Amino acid sequence: MLRHMAEALHIRLSGVPRSPSRAGRRRPTLGVMTRPDGPLVSAEHLLRDLDSDPTLVVLDVSWRLGEDSLRGEYDREHVPGAAWVEFEEALSGEPGEGGRHPMPDTETFAEAMRVAGVDNDERVVVYDRDSGLSAARLWWLLTYAGHEAVQVLDGGLRRWRALGYPVDDEPVTPERGDFVATPPHREVLDAEGAAEYADQHLLLDARPGDRFRGQNETIDPVAGHIPGAVSAPALANLDDDGRFLTADDLAMHLTRLGVRPGTKVGVYCGSGVQAMHAALALEASQIGVQPAVYVGSWSEWITDPDRPVENPSG
Repeated sequence: MLRHMAEALHIRLSGVPRSPSRAGRRRPTLGVMTRPDGPLVSAEHLLRDLDSDPTLVVLDVSWRLGEDSLRGEYDREHVPGAAWVEFEEALSGEPGEGGRHPMPDTETFAEAMRVAGVDNDERVVVYDRDSGLSAARLWWLLTYAGHEAVQVLDGGLRRWRALGYPVDDEPVTPERGDFVATPPHREVLDAEGAAEYADQHLLLDARPGDRFRGQNETIDPVAGHIPGAVSAPALANLDDDGRFLTADDLAMHLTRLGVRPGTKVGVYCGSGVQAMHAALALEASQIGVQPAVYVGSWSEWITDPDRPVENPSG
């Protein structure tokens, strides 16, 4: 049945100009914006919503560490109507003492969202073509900046393609949005705050376990972790097809790490990307915890040689 829906959607979309997206359409006057039930949306629901919700904004923010822009992959195939967002230009500031991917300048980020067609009062779905890391970064930044209806496509483009849903190769030039950033709507930690969470509350390290243990460190010049942190690899929150575990399974997994309702939880990683993926998992678990994020993460922590480092591997 879903394959038939996909074929029908492809037929309907094939006769509709996709560039510019929503160009020439009057944006509907909305009353109270419908908030999504959670931070994730399934491919099945997005397929339906593409055809039924003309105000929906879909963004492709695909990115891979150490690679050049994936714009070429977007040009070859993307979810119909999805606009491109360049990760390094829109979602990160200049690397330096603030880490490899510090917070972007607020107005630079807001302008990138307007160019991508984002309004304050319209629902946004973001995705990437891998494990959701860059999509989670955009989800977190939009919610930090005050957008109240943002979701991540669960399983990303990989699952979308696996289901046989339509893809497009036409670039999308959206109608300019009116997004205005009003941060902060989430708690951000600095190095001092991260140390306090590790000592007095719960600080989760979202990097792979070997990097937490000081092994196979090929990205940052210093190996190890913030003393007192707990290893909680972000990608352990996904199943084999790249979707997040169910809310119940996430809750059980996170409970074993020490997360409880009312717990003050902080998250960090190498440069603030996997940390936001872990934050997404925490919210998808429905435990009721919205974590604070140490955006500078390990790549900022180690810029000060006076900050302590715990390295079990020596």
